[in-house]
Amino acid sequence: MAKIGMFWGSTTDMTKEASELIHEGLEAAGHEIDSYDIRNTDPSKMLEYDNLLIGCPTWNVGELQDDWEDIFGEYEKLDFSGKTAAFFGIGDQIGYSFNFLDAVGMLAKPYMDNGGKLVGKWPTEGYEFDESLGCVDGEFLGLAIDYDNQDELTEERIEAWVEQIKDLFE
Repeated sequence: MAKIGMFWGSTTDMTKEASELIHEGLEAAGHEIDSYDIRNTDPSKMLEYDNLLIGCPTWNVGELQDDWEDIFGEYEKLDFSGKTAAFFGIGDQIGYSFNFLDAVGMLAKPYMDNGGKLVGKWPTEGYEFDESLGCVDGEFLGLAIDYDNQDELTEERIEAWVEQIKDLFE
């Protein structure tokens, strides 16, 4: 199976927790996962992998999490040609319904603009939000997790998403 580089940022450990569950699921499916907290990682490290998982919570009011914000200028200049990535994000669909999962959109757009292939889109059914930069043509650009309002669905959603993406990495 594929070797995958997982890059995530987390302030409150929710994205870290989700990354661990995703890591376990994909590892059980036979993938080798190298996991990196973006706080301690040069973004160019992503270019060492043909397969990527990228996780970021939407922070404050539609912003990137601080560690992603710190490296975003470098990230958006990377050439992702030949790379396949799946994105996952954490947000609060009720408290921040006008920017739920914006961070996924903020990271996925330059990734795709710079030649990357995106996999792992996720349906919006079962979520209640008004707007999202992470939603295009009625689908999220990656897995949407809401620990604040739908914590009881998190593990089930992660398992379903892992099942969906496990064969999409080469």
